[in-house]
Amino acid sequence: MKGGPARQGASFPPPRLPAPADTQAAPLVRLRPRLRPLMAPLALLGALFVGLFFRLGGIPLFDVDEGAFGEATREMLERGDYVSTWLNGQPRYDKPILIYWLQAASVQLLGLDEFALRLPSALAATAWIAAILAFARRFLGRDTGHAAAFIAASTAGLTVIGRGAIADALLNLFLALSMFDIYRYAVEPRPALRRRAFLWIGLGLLTKGPVALLVPGAASLLFFALRGRAADWWRALRDPVGWAILLAVSMPWYLLEYGRRGDAFLAGFFLRHNVERFLSPLQGHGGSLLYYLPAMLLLLLPYTGLFLRTLPGLRRMKATPLDSFLWCWFLFVLVFFSLAGTKLPHYLLYGATPLFVLMARRRRELRSTLLAFAPPLLFLALVAALPRLLERFAPGIRNPYMREALGRTEAFGTAWQLGVLALLAAALGLALWRGAALWRRLAAVGLLCSLALTGLLLPALAELQQGPVKEAALLARRGGWQVHGWRINMPSFSVYRGAVTPATASPRPGQVILTRSDALDALAAQGPFQLLYRKGGIVLARLPE
Repeated sequence: MKGGPARQGASFPPPRLPAPADTQAAPLVRLRPRLRPLMAPLALLGALFVGLFFRLGGIPLFDVDEGAFGEATREMLERGDYVSTWLNGQPRYDKPILIYWLQAASVQLLGLDEFALRLPSALAATAWIAAILAFARRFLGRDTGHAAAFIAASTAGLTVIGRGAIADALLNLFLALSMFDIYRYAVEPRPALRRRAFLWIGLGLLTKGPVALLVPGAASLLFFALRGRAADWWRALRDPVGWAILLAVSMPWYLLEYGRRGDAFLAGFFLRHNVERFLSPLQGHGGSLLYYLPAMLLLLLPYTGLFLRTLPGLRRMKATPLDSFLWCWFLFVLVFFSLAGTKLPHYLLYGATPLFVLMARRRRELRSTLLAFAPPLLFLALVAALPRLLERFAPGIRNPYMREALGRTEAFGTAWQLGVLALLAAALGLALWRGAALWRRLAAVGLLCSLALTGLLLPALAELQQGPVKEAALLARRGGWQVHGWRINMPSFSVYRGAVTPATASPRPGQVILTRSDALDALAAQGPFQLLYRKGGIVLARLPE
């Protein structure tokens, strides 16, 4: 019948209707759970690359420290002396031997350049971050472990130290490993854990000396005492096997060096670079008791706001054994080095590892957009304003060397300025965007700040301060000049020239002198000279016969 129901058995194809939205998105929905576990590891790998390996060999060595370590390593290879270190032909007692061995091995494998000299530190910093990941993941879960490692990898202080051809990244690795094993031992008192901590301390002693024993020993004592377990700490300390491991690792080099240098080694290394460093400012590096408070805010960029949000947790430091352990570690380092006569910002990094874990643990408690994003945005704004600030203030600096070094504009090309403005705009957009959790947006901004530091700021500073040093050294190398240093301390010059640059107390006729532009008046007072090179305050001059 017309208009009636279809006959039974009649077949009509169903209409082609659009698929429901959830059906269309099903493949993507299925894909997201598979990708989610990979996001944190991929973000961490990106932070490691940007913070530690991006342009690692693309900028000159910084003086004094990188230049001194680099030249001591070059002279080690030149002399074939793998026990004692020398700097410009003079004994160097500043640090133990391990970092020089690692740098020498890297140079032997890759050739003498900035990348080879910095690679051991970058690898040590990578291992340091991996140790943070393993520890935090074990005691606080996978997400917090990745967050702690990411914070560490993209923090300004660790980035700078981890890229430096110096001993501190390696020392921080051994401090972290020893302290983490001490806590594992506190939770599960197995002799193997205790003895492994002794091993790390021994390697730390071979890296930078007594501080590698002081920090784990004193900080762990505070922790055990706070938890009412001082007797357990004392029993662990008296482990003869542990001490045998520590001494077997560290003492052979100390005995060999003492056998060669005798009392000069004791006076130079132990008295001057350890005892005197604590009792009085060494090489002018002093400061007040509050020195490390502003230093801490800078070292922890771009997570300064997260640190301030974490700080009230100090009131709950006895809430759990882990809280007690982390706060005791940080507080000992802060108090001890605040009392020390010699103060340098990177000393605070010996106590930064527990802060990375604490900040990761409290990251979701940060809810203030202003507190989270003001520090990184201010940092990026200052980087963007750096060329204008130098143009404004450099001409008024009285010291000729500083005026010439900071008055060069070639380090800030158009690409540099467009790059920093793009990073600032992206960071501002992330701060204002509400489409993701605040912590995730802060982590993304942290990666942008790390890129600004390693890709823009450090290369520009290196060009301003060190570019002329390298250029002058290569010129002297091509000319085959025998150069003496006078009123200047730029050991990287010797690295690039491939030869020792002895210091002279008084320039002599016929010598080629490396000096600074603020010493030219004093040089002219000794007689006429021929200017061979002058740029950025770095001068090469020849005195006539």
